[in-house]
Amino acid sequence: MPESAFDPAPVRQIWQELGVPGIVDVHTHFMPKPVMDKVWAYFDSVGPLVGRSWPITYRAEESERVTTLRQFGVLRFTSLIYAHKPQMAAWLNQWAAQFAAQTPDCIHTATFFPEPNAVDYVREAIEAGAGIFKVHIQVGAFSPTDPLLAPVWGLIEGAGLPVVIHCGSGPAPGEFTGPEPIRALLRKFPQLRLIIAHMGMPEYADFLDICAQHDEVRLDTTMAFTTFSNERAPFPESDFPRLRDLGHKILFGSDFPNIPYGYAEAITALREIPGVDDDWVRGVLYRNGAALFGLDRTL
Repeated sequence: MPESAFDPAPVRQIWQELGVPGIVDVHTHFMPKPVMDKVWAYFDSVGPLVGRSWPITYRAEESERVTTLRQFGVLRFTSLIYAHKPQMAAWLNQWAAQFAAQTPDCIHTATFFPEPNAVDYVREAIEAGAGIFKVHIQVGAFSPTDPLLAPVWGLIEGAGLPVVIHCGSGPAPGEFTGPEPIRALLRKFPQLRLIIAHMGMPEYADFLDICAQHDEVRLDTTMAFTTFSNERAPFPESDFPRLRDLGHKILFGSDFPNIPYGYAEAITALREIPGVDDDWVRGVLYRNGAALFGLDRTL
């Protein structure tokens, strides 16, 4: 791992130049060590699956990763956990609740999986103070419209809590990925506060449509616009004007620590998007997330 990637100066310089208090990052991963180790092992072997290597830039002990984000000036971040099989989500939620309790700048995160007791442990998570949920349609290999999830979505919609949902077909498609399952879900639960991870990569245009059509749907920038992603899934030039116009509904996400480049590159890529100005970047990096999570948003 390059030591320069841990240097906070380049990251801090960017947000200080923009005149914001720091960064709200809605897409970071903290998990129980055995789970994180398996995630890293997957990325270590992902080359044959996606045709290129995927080095983990911020492979470090948990405490060092927390310190790194704080040194970067990240004011709020998440512990995006996700279940890929039954009887896993409740345990992950217990871990994440404890992690949030000892890490006050981490937004209390929870997850769920289509199983009969999902509504019970989701209700418990909400009552325990969860501030955001995460689900991974590709890894979990389930439909967001699974009947077992109907009461779960109803609870979350009623609570007004956001859900970071990996539903695009990158880096590899799944049986239930793509825009149509999300359109079907929103027909049943139109007020869900979905945050479409990775800008919906590679179905950018479809997810921009969904975001524009639903007041509570947002997008996160995770890995989008970077050189790494542009090599295989570039954002379409024709949609840059819509991207600019929807700036108030776009949130910064990094995918820290599982990114194959430095944190500063993700932010620099935002500033290089054609047609956007510094105020657009201020909204994405800080103001939009601050509004969603109740931070000071006077800037």
